[in-house]
Amino acid sequence: MAEYSDMFLEELVRTGMIEEAQAAEIVDEHERTGKPTKDVAQEMGLITEDQGLDLISQLMGAERVDLEHMSVPAETLQSVPGSVARMYNMMPVAADANSITVAVANLISPETSDEIRFVLTKDVQFMVASPAEITNAISRYYGSEDESMKDMLSSLEDELEGAGDLLESGAKADDIASMEAAANSRPVVRFVNLVIYQAVQDRASDIHFEPFENEFKIRYRVDGALYEMAPPPRHLALPVTSRLKVISGLNIAERRVPQDGRIQLPVGGRMIDFRVSTLPTQFGESVVLRVLDRSVVSLDLENIGMPDDVYQYFGEDIDKPNGIVVVTGPTGSGKTTTLYSALRRLNTIENKLLTAEEPVEYDIDGIVQVPIHEAIGVTFGKVLRAFLRQDPDIIMVGEIRDIETSEIAIQAALTGHLVFSTLHTNDASGAITRLIDMGVEPFLIASTLEAVLGQRLVRTICTNCKTEYQPTPDILQQLGMTEQQVGGRSFYYGAGCSYCNQTGYKGRRGIYEYLRVKDPIRDLISQRKPTLVIRDKAVELGMRTLREDGIRCILDGYTTVEEVLKYT
Repeated sequence: MAEYSDMFLEELVRTGMIEEAQAAEIVDEHERTGKPTKDVAQEMGLITEDQGLDLISQLMGAERVDLEHMSVPAETLQSVPGSVARMYNMMPVAADANSITVAVANLISPETSDEIRFVLTKDVQFMVASPAEITNAISRYYGSEDESMKDMLSSLEDELEGAGDLLESGAKADDIASMEAAANSRPVVRFVNLVIYQAVQDRASDIHFEPFENEFKIRYRVDGALYEMAPPPRHLALPVTSRLKVISGLNIAERRVPQDGRIQLPVGGRMIDFRVSTLPTQFGESVVLRVLDRSVVSLDLENIGMPDDVYQYFGEDIDKPNGIVVVTGPTGSGKTTTLYSALRRLNTIENKLLTAEEPVEYDIDGIVQVPIHEAIGVTFGKVLRAFLRQDPDIIMVGEIRDIETSEIAIQAALTGHLVFSTLHTNDASGAITRLIDMGVEPFLIASTLEAVLGQRLVRTICTNCKTEYQPTPDILQQLGMTEQQVGGRSFYYGAGCSYCNQTGYKGRRGIYEYLRVKDPIRDLISQRKPTLVIRDKAVELGMRTLREDGIRCILDGYTTVEEVLKYT
């Protein structure tokens, strides 16, 4: 029998409730979405909810509890703050002076169990209840999330004052022992968990911890825009950054050089990956956490929002046996997500896939992923050369940034490999000129480049406060449209509501332009024609520009005029 890192799966296979092939499917889905294996097995219809919960109570040696028909005393509720209950997806059911009993819906790992004991300062016993019962009980007893956040912050402030001496000594950079003690103190652990939980709930892509001379700022990036949360006391800067470094396995004593790490944490009942980057600044270390929430980022080609024609052409081009497919756009425009989606589609038994990335964003089973490390000489060029000796079918290069990388990528395409990469250019046709500027011979580009996908991410209008209006001639002129093209259709904007934090936007979607390199374009590349000439020919051959695709999104009611004008 295969070994599973998950006791629950192992038990399902051992008792014959599922087969090994089904267990492998569950593992794939669990890695793709971060959902617990029990939930995945239920969604696939392989076990019922009751079977799953019975197995968990058996493995944990814990009883089942019916939360719907029991009342929880007020003193028990006070022993577990609402934000802690939400973070670990658990509901307190009984408490005494030394211990507390909580209901959970999934297996709790020994590390998480220890952390819960530490945060609650009591011995913890577990019972098992269904996820729906736990969610309902948390909102019934703890009220709305906003209220529990306010309560948590005010109780944290009291705790922080209580731990003042410890934190003050931990804020002195030269004493490593007191820094560690402050980083692992209860209020700091709870504060960091709270910030991370709130960011995941708000679907933030990044969390910024920034120390300044007189304040310590924490900002979230949601849908591409930054929002600031209420700043914590300035003396928390060092304990909080130290805590982040401890959980991501970084050296807390080293504060003079940038460091990179990773964390995997259970947040609200599912595993979330974080990429951590520290940067020494004048007033302490700035730390940025990139949130890699697999349940928010869909790595399925069907779900990334391509128009039907672009989706069809892109699908055809990535199925070719060799050639280069390039995705272009500025930082944060979703290039890597698009390439991962393509790789996932091609990730079959028959294909050997290799990627060189700086750094590796998502771990995907079945793909050999190599992190680039310039400081020790592991460059894109070096790794690509090594790739060609590893008998690959498909290669992804995180970015083509110099003549060496581009020449090896072209050599790989000429010798029968399919190569994916990204370039930082403003539009699809600009990618060709960029490669020529790097020093690549035009005839080599013409013979290997198959397609260039230009993309941007625009914020989508919040469906809750979506409001229609008729565009003025001035707006139409900015977009380069006529009233005939609009044909009396309404435009929309978000008025702002609590659901979207008064921004009028919720979520993002891509707008795309897709340049297929056909013979007329190959001729223009060989003749070193400028970007505009190539672009005009591509439009003549049927390419829709980013601006035109943006207008399609406006007319379909997905986004606003401001977003399209800002990004195209």
